[in-house]
Amino acid sequence: MAFAEFAADVVLTLGGKDPSPRTAAIIVAAGSSTRMGTTLSKQFLELNGIPVLAHTLRAFQASRYIDEIIVVARVEDMEAVQRLAVTYGITKFSQVVRGGDTRAASVRRGFRKIHPKTRFVAIHDGARCLITPQQIAKVCRMAYRHHAATAACTVSDTVKTANPRGFIATTVDRDKVFLAQTPQVFHADLYRAALAHVTDDRITDDNQLMERVKHPVKLVDCGKENIKITTPDDIEMAEFILSKREVRK
Repeated sequence: MAFAEFAADVVLTLGGKDPSPRTAAIIVAAGSSTRMGTTLSKQFLELNGIPVLAHTLRAFQASRYIDEIIVVARVEDMEAVQRLAVTYGITKFSQVVRGGDTRAASVRRGFRKIHPKTRFVAIHDGARCLITPQQIAKVCRMAYRHHAATAACTVSDTVKTANPRGFIATTVDRDKVFLAQTPQVFHADLYRAALAHVTDDRITDDNQLMERVKHPVKLVDCGKENIKITTPDDIEMAEFILSKREVRK
């Protein structure tokens, strides 16, 4: 264990928190991939010879904070996900679950399958495949302290709001603006209670559940490399980022 991780665990322990509560990862990989312009699910497109989803699974496999991995996928992809887990040695993989009609419905289905003793759940987009074990650790540790934390990144551009006619209305203080990423990590009991309170399937990320029940979510800056694969341009960007990481090793 690196000294920084050891020190972070000490902080949790001194604060009366368990530094290693049982944590399940729910990997959401049930999207239609329409913006990719291919019949093959983007989860199985290759980056440097390895499928997108395999990159994601390997990061969570390597994290000492993750005890179990559940993947939510389209029906037609479920067998392929199981094969992928075997091929890449994902021993923490427990099962693949059929996705719902919306992202929110898919996450709910995955959440129902977590181990009964799970205390925290880390929800992550399968296509956000450049996440690292170190970033997973940062978000998990903050969630263990605050019961809710999310990966995010700052913005460098000037941010504007628009009026109904499409003209600039105001300038937003960009020091207060973050782009939400995943993983988003929550205490399981808190998340369960939020699901019971909020039934709106139109929410686009799980932080919105916490916003609806007025529970604060700690922002954890994970940088701008934690991109989500959505279009063909993202494949090129991801391969560039991976090549930079190889040079840095």
